[in-house]
Amino acid sequence: MSTEIVQQAEQAIPYLSAALTTYGAAVLHRAEDAALDAAVEGTAGLGQRILQLVWRRRGEEGRPELERVVGEAADEQSDAYTAAVLGRVLRQALQDDPELRREVAALLPAPAAGTVNVTAAGERSIAGQHIGTAITGDGHTRWL
Repeated sequence: MSTEIVQQAEQAIPYLSAALTTYGAAVLHRAEDAALDAAVEGTAGLGQRILQLVWRRRGEEGRPELERVVGEAADEQSDAYTAAVLGRVLRQALQDDPELRREVAALLPAPAAGTVNVTAAGERSIAGQHIGTAITGDGHTRWL
């Protein structure tokens, strides 16, 4: 699998996860709502458009499998599992379809040169480029 495909999928995963969190398994069949999509444009709206692109490009024979995978990911409470599953599906779709790669690339924002994107999702998530000690949750005592 090419580096371009892996990078494109990694860039899209936060958007896909946001779409799944916002819309659940209905993300594949949800009609676009201009008012709602404007409110979530940078996150769930973009993720929905990417997932629906994959949906349309799969054809009749591939759609039941995509529905099953998206449904399982929507039911899962683990953000890491959801990201892994959606990433696998997107990487495979991008590898199989060069036109889809171009369409997804056109949707994704171009990363600024020299920047690092760090994303955290889910309850009590943390993110950072460099983290020394990080403790989340209740009832922890600070230790040195």
